[in-house]
Amino acid sequence: MPAGPSPSQTSPDDALRRLISLRWLSIVAMGGVLLLVPWLLDIPLPAESLLPVVAALIVTNALSVLRLRHLSEIHPAELFGQLCIELAAWSTFLYFTGGATNPLISLLLPLVAIGAATLGAPYAWTLAALSVAAYSVLWDFNEQLDIYDSGLAVHWHLAGMWLTFAVSAGVIVWYVVRMTSALRSRDQALAEARETRLRNERIVALGNLAAGAAHELGTPLGTMAIVAGELARDPQLGDTVRGDAELLLEQLAHCKRILGSLTLRAGSLRAEGGEAMPADSWLQGIANRWRSLRPHVPLTTRIDCGTPAPHLVADTTLEQAIHNLINNAADASPEAIECEARIDDDALVVRVLDRGAGLPEGFDASSGHAAASASGKGLGIGLLLAFGAVERCGGRIAFSSRAGGGTIATLTLPLDALRP
Repeated sequence: MPAGPSPSQTSPDDALRRLISLRWLSIVAMGGVLLLVPWLLDIPLPAESLLPVVAALIVTNALSVLRLRHLSEIHPAELFGQLCIELAAWSTFLYFTGGATNPLISLLLPLVAIGAATLGAPYAWTLAALSVAAYSVLWDFNEQLDIYDSGLAVHWHLAGMWLTFAVSAGVIVWYVVRMTSALRSRDQALAEARETRLRNERIVALGNLAAGAAHELGTPLGTMAIVAGELARDPQLGDTVRGDAELLLEQLAHCKRILGSLTLRAGSLRAEGGEAMPADSWLQGIANRWRSLRPHVPLTTRIDCGTPAPHLVADTTLEQAIHNLINNAADASPEAIECEARIDDDALVVRVLDRGAGLPEGFDASSGHAAASASGKGLGIGLLLAFGAVERCGGRIAFSSRAGGGTIATLTLPLDALRP
């Protein structure tokens, strides 16, 4: 069975589109020869034999355009057949215009190059063999043109060889450059898809670990809550110690609520039954909940989502992503951090600014695959989860250095993905 295109080749559909473009060029070239050669060179051409060849190519190309628009996927064998039609048309045209003595014979070479670039090895070698056979047949079997001045004939033959060589080189470079560009784009898309799949596998693994951790942490959290409650009610302790115990109770309650909702949040893009709320209220709520968890780190918020602010669905995974970015900044700069939000070009843009040490060496700010968080501490799990949640909504996260020291984390979310 003939082999199809290798993974490094372009798809037959793309190759057929390019071949259709080249065939229009062939039609123009044949028409130009029919019109210009008798006028410029005073060489009569058998138009009654050549016009049907041009007409057949026009009909074939029109049918190929319809085939590409309305029917199913192109098979490599069909692309091979298209190239054979092109080879047959040029061979017939050359037969009536001098055969192998016609400098246009070199135009068979771009067809071989295109076949080698788009077809599997069996098809490519078969096309090359057919081209050599056509050249060989045209060497002895052809209809010679009537050229009265032999010296002028040699001059125009050499000029035609130069022109044909230039056209062939241009066609090959044009085709190969476009094909290489398509290959680069596809390879980049494959790399991004592979990276996304690996990240999703890590997130699934983290979800399994989180489920086990939620089960295991229930008992020690309950024990700590009992001990902290007894300390908070002990009258023999000072007010400062009892205040710390009450804060500890509050944090333990937060931990229990987080563990309780962990299963519901895992793998969910939008909260089940999530209610639509204004963007500024949603962001302010995230900031307030973060302040309750880390009250010792000052957080300044500047939220300007317009009046009225667009309504968004309260998305728990995105809420956690913003929470993780703020946490990251707090780890890097516990003295004070800032959070800004605005609507820009139909997108919600959230910026988290800190005055920490900046991005660590080796930090990949484009993919979220970090060896550590932006503060240089931790395992980078928060960033991994943030990148996964944001990319599922079609958004992106970017990190940049802040003037005067520190880091700016910019989260951009398209509003279309967040609207009810």
